[in-house]
Amino acid sequence: MAALRGISQNLHRYISHPNPNSSPAQLIFFRGIASKLFVKGISFSTTEETLAEAFSKFGEVIEANIIMDKVRNRSKGFGYVTFAKEDEAQKALMDMNGKLLDGRVVFVDNARPIRHFNHDMPIARGPPEPAADS
Repeated sequence: MAALRGISQNLHRYISHPNPNSSPAQLIFFRGIASKLFVKGISFSTTEETLAEAFSKFGEVIEANIIMDKVRNRSKGFGYVTFAKEDEAQKALMDMNGKLLDGRVVFVDNARPIRHFNHDMPIARGPPEPAADS
């Protein structure tokens, strides 16, 4: 019950003071009701529109994003699809995993959260220097 109270308080705070720079996908993520899938094996010819269209038969697709190689200006072969509801995302995961999309077999998995490494730890640069005798 406390978790629901916290979500509703955060949602009320967001609605009463909206950020004009926020996208609809960020609003859904803020509410905590979106589900993001990782899709790999995407064809180089697949666009974000065709990716969204392929996954839209399982539910409302909030966002489809293909990661691009900036040097070659083509797909890196993977992307993300964000659904409005968790159950829609799980249905898409089960049904689309291992299926053909634009002539390539795609593999679908739940997206992992971004890792935040501890920046307070020193970076190891090899063995420690021996202490000089004074």
